[in-house]
Amino acid sequence: MLRVGLTGGIGAGKSTVANRLAEHGAVVIDSDRIAREVVEPGTPGLAALTEAFGDGILAEDGSLDRPALAARAFADDDSRKRLNSIVHPLVGQRTGELMAAAADDAVVVHDVPLLVENDLAPAYHLVLVVDAPVEVRVRRLVEVRGMPEADARARIRAQAAEEQRRAVADVWLDNGGTPDVVLAEVDALWADRLVPFEANLRLRKPRPPASPVISPYDPSWPLQAERRLARLRQIAGARLVRADHIGSTAVPGLPAKDILDLQLTVSSLDDADALAEALADAGFPRREGEWWDDPQDGDGKWLKRFHQSADPKRPVNLHVRSTETPAWRLALLFRDWIRAHPEERDSYTEVKETLARKHSADGTVEQYAEEKQGWVNAAFVRAEKWAGQSGWKP
Repeated sequence: MLRVGLTGGIGAGKSTVANRLAEHGAVVIDSDRIAREVVEPGTPGLAALTEAFGDGILAEDGSLDRPALAARAFADDDSRKRLNSIVHPLVGQRTGELMAAAADDAVVVHDVPLLVENDLAPAYHLVLVVDAPVEVRVRRLVEVRGMPEADARARIRAQAAEEQRRAVADVWLDNGGTPDVVLAEVDALWADRLVPFEANLRLRKPRPPASPVISPYDPSWPLQAERRLARLRQIAGARLVRADHIGSTAVPGLPAKDILDLQLTVSSLDDADALAEALADAGFPRREGEWWDDPQDGDGKWLKRFHQSADPKRPVNLHVRSTETPAWRLALLFRDWIRAHPEERDSYTEVKETLARKHSADGTVEQYAEEKQGWVNAAFVRAEKWAGQSGWKP
């Protein structure tokens, strides 16, 4: 199933987005609702809270008196940790049950208010962030929820800042205007990205081939790469030697195909093969066939494994290389060398743009890449010389 994390600050209007996604057929799992359910009267959760904090947290009807609980549970760090140790496992267990009950072809939207604060973004295929200007959020909290303005501003300040949310956002939805604007964006997101992403994920289907198109350098490329690397690091675990953003999109100022090149370095191709299914589950299906890098020592093939993103709106080439060949090191050297040499960057730009124009009607990048490799192989020699002179290490 496609796992989508949905978050946003208080008053941003997450429920508007969540409800629309549910109308389209998404399975929406609301963390706040689950947190209330697991402490309803008669539940083990409420019994555990009562044992930990006393009968004073109960209302006259036996339900949880939330202000009374807050007064005790947030009095100090130990009390807060005790509260979390009771509630969080129950919420996690119930969330797991709901996800397990979803169909294999479901788009599961997990509404998590503290997704950023709890560093949960790597657990999802895609993270949606709903936002609105602070003054709009304050007005909503005051007018709709009846919250005192000072409390509203304090709640907003206590949550993650916009910069922190942008760092994890694969999709940024501005809900500061009229509802029809954000609803139209959600409709397009569902049709153009979520539905095809789920199908590609389930069918292990990489993106179709296309002719090379060179785009101006996008300053957001490194941040987009880091979001995906965070997910890949979590998946690869102990098998991973290192994970890096490589290729043209990793070089500031270098025009490139709008395709992120990422590299996972492992100890052996057996480790690469052992990760194949987990990477496919994470949205990076493996391409069939034999893949290799040109050996710079002229000895055989430098074999690797090659995966691509199933996300139709964010193309990724994922190279899984082992330390059994020098290819992983050479990819890092080329990146760092061209970063350090603007004149080489400009020369490479000219080569790429010329070849992209030449092969614009090919419907594939194969001939483009093959012709470009001659310049790259010659550049490797210059890069190795620079590495020896500068003392560069990967």
